[in-house]
Amino acid sequence: MQNPAPSHDLRTRAQQIRDDIDQSRRRGPLQQIQIPPCPELLAQLQQAMSQPEPDLNLVARIASSDVAMAATLLRIANGPLFKPVGLPCTTVGQAMTRIGLRESVAVMTGFLAQHAIPVNAPQLARFWERSTKRAIAMAIIAQQLPGLSPDLAHSFGLFLHVGMPVLMQSVRGYAATMVEAGARIDRPYIATENANHKTDHAVVGALVVRVWNLPAPLMSAIRLHHDFAALGHDGIEPEIHTLIAAGLIAEHLMRRHEGLPEDADWAGHHQAAMAWLHIDWEELAQWEEAISAQFDAA
Repeated sequence: MQNPAPSHDLRTRAQQIRDDIDQSRRRGPLQQIQIPPCPELLAQLQQAMSQPEPDLNLVARIASSDVAMAATLLRIANGPLFKPVGLPCTTVGQAMTRIGLRESVAVMTGFLAQHAIPVNAPQLARFWERSTKRAIAMAIIAQQLPGLSPDLAHSFGLFLHVGMPVLMQSVRGYAATMVEAGARIDRPYIATENANHKTDHAVVGALVVRVWNLPAPLMSAIRLHHDFAALGHDGIEPEIHTLIAAGLIAEHLMRRHEGLPEDADWAGHHQAAMAWLHIDWEELAQWEEAISAQFDAA
């Protein structure tokens, strides 16, 4: 699937991405991709949060309708991250009040996505754990970037690589492709995916967002998240660039926290990402300190 042609019309560019995905879904390589249906509770949650004034009681009822999800909120609210004092939370409403509405919604979104798209392959060990960490990092970064929604940033971090487990479930030989793509240094990861399967995890991740009716900027940013050459192009909505640049930084800081070496994307494109976000190394160090503290507390 080719990148959409550049356009000076922001709506046209987003529309091109959507149309390209839809066409490939009908007649191209995406026909074989099996997308799990969006969880009904996630659809209800998205609807509730789309209101100008989200109803805390409605969100609490959605949370309470799944026993395991409610238990997750209670465990977090009573855990060390919030250093609770006094009596422990015993109801979902109490837990959400302690955690915060939007933070609770982020936990619920991650829970529902993880259970809708299970991951069992050894090549994707800790997939949802790392996706959750990336989402946390993105939300913290968004708080430092005026105009970027922390909710959208969190979703971007959570769903960024969701195309990988979907490809694993749908495409024969994808596990071997992951090993090959990770080992090759002569071409980008998604180039190996496309060579072997005529699609890649960025396209499939955007397809998941499209099928699940999640926000359009999320679809575009996931589709383009390895297209760093387009960073700053005036045919792409600035919010999309910001998500992609922040995502590169979140991934890098997560890898540093885990003691992993820098990857090729960071080595090749960190200067462009930092320039787009107008940050220097001192600010990056401050972000890293805040993100590491959150990871350690969690």
